[in-house]
Amino acid sequence: MNKMTFPNACQMMRWHFHPLGFEASMDAPNSMIVRLFDRASGETLMAIAGIPCAAIMAPADVEWIIESVEAEMDAFVPYCTLRNAS
Repeated sequence: MNKMTFPNACQMMRWHFHPLGFEASMDAPNSMIVRLFDRASGETLMAIAGIPCAAIMAPADVEWIIESVEAEMDAFVPYCTLRNAS
């Protein structure tokens, strides 16, 4: 099993979420913050904190992070949608 460094894992996630922009940073030794954004405007579409991670990760760990972010995206209802529904 080939493990990868945090920057390499982030690159894989950037490729996965393209054409959306993707940024990630470790906010603690074992957790990260992810930001998905519109590449044209720079507008943040979603930010998720506290995602478990490590400085060195297995491909299965990266896949789990991607699936977790996608689950959050599926559950996300933009504020403007909620506002227009009332």
